[in-house]
Amino acid sequence: MSTASAPHHPEPGQPTPKPRGIGQKISLVTAFLCYGGAFSCLVGLGVWVGDLGGNHPIIASLGASAVFFIGAGVVLHVMGLANLPSLRFDQDEDPPGA
Repeated sequence: MSTASAPHHPEPGQPTPKPRGIGQKISLVTAFLCYGGAFSCLVGLGVWVGDLGGNHPIIASLGASAVFFIGAGVVLHVMGLANLPSLRFDQDEDPPGA
């Protein structure tokens, strides 16, 4: 018997995970696109550093672009995986302290 189909129950005291909204899904996809951009910059850097030398502006630009894409990818990845609270005002819930 497989346990993969069993529902996930959070530990006591932990918030229940909510489904991701469209903004978080877009953020996660964009994070992976940024990782791909960083990878392509690093590949280009490896290919052209031998031909152009380490002091060429293109090499510096590819290195800076790789750092940017990695940083943006990490930030977007964290945003896409965050468990955000619901900020809606529901009529069914009692207000805090009531």
